[in-house]
Amino acid sequence: MDLETLPGATLLPATPDDAAELMVLQRCCWVQEALLNNTLEHPALTEDLAEVREAITTWRSWVVRQGHRLVGAVRGRTVEDGGWEIGRLMVAPDLAGHGLGRLLLAHAERHAPPETKQFVLFTGASSERNIALYERAGYRRAPLPFEATGVYQLAVYLVKAA
Repeated sequence: MDLETLPGATLLPATPDDAAELMVLQRCCWVQEALLNNTLEHPALTEDLAEVREAITTWRSWVVRQGHRLVGAVRGRTVEDGGWEIGRLMVAPDLAGHGLGRLLLAHAERHAPPETKQFVLFTGASSERNIALYERAGYRRAPLPFEATGVYQLAVYLVKAA
């Protein structure tokens, strides 16, 4: 998929004005993940509006709008050891499976700083569709770089050379 195949779609940097819609979209998307992974203890489901708004300023964040509707998003940030962490990759459930996730993942990778050595991300261990997407994009499972607690006990850590 490219944005030309999604009528009226635009990919733009997220702004604090997008926070309320982002919070709705992430809750919509992560309920399915919560069911698959048997936990409601995920920040995407528990963050309040102020936290979502703050994340827009501390991560590089992008949104896809189809007309006025926010239908997808992704974010990235620099982490230790030259990593670029990609997070909150989400697509409205009615548009899932048509390539928008791949497009957002590639977009986040392209916007990593030039000194990035590897891309890193997390997904639920039972989120087979997500894992398949990331593995098709060249990501490989790796040991967690820290001792797993909380929601990370149910996560898969994936890495890809930059």
